[in-house]
Amino acid sequence: QPWGLLGEPSPRSRGKKLLVLDLDETLVHSSFKPPPNPSIVLPVEIDGKKFKVYVLVRPGAAQFLKNMQKYYEVIIYTASLSKYADPLMDILDEDRSCSNRLFREHCTFYQNMYVKDLSELGRDMRDVIIIDNSPTAYLF
Repeated sequence: QPWGLLGEPSPRSRGKKLLVLDLDETLVHSSFKPPPNPSIVLPVEIDGKKFKVYVLVRPGAAQFLKNMQKYYEVIIYTASLSKYADPLMDILDEDRSCSNRLFREHCTFYQNMYVKDLSELGRDMRDVIIIDNSPTAYLF
């Protein structure tokens, strides 16, 4: 694949720098323990058992995504499982400001960690910006 994990840029993304956003601890905080006033309660099935994931969304996160897509090709790249992160992003990014979503299966498992190998995205590294709470996430 000449374009890497992201494929060819869409017409709205062409010529823009890539903004890679982490999900957990960057845009949201999730827990199995209910906090006071969760923003989202997400039902998730793990190993045949149903759980509720309580999500606190960072204030302004949805509007931030909307605003950023005017200037950047915006993607979510999380080490979380897609069965949790995808439905969460359907709610958080209902306008589809993010052109792509990458999950744990797109990460490289290295020394007991999931690492986001940005060189696999198919974009010039000089045009890639990542916002992630964990420096080990983009170790490579």
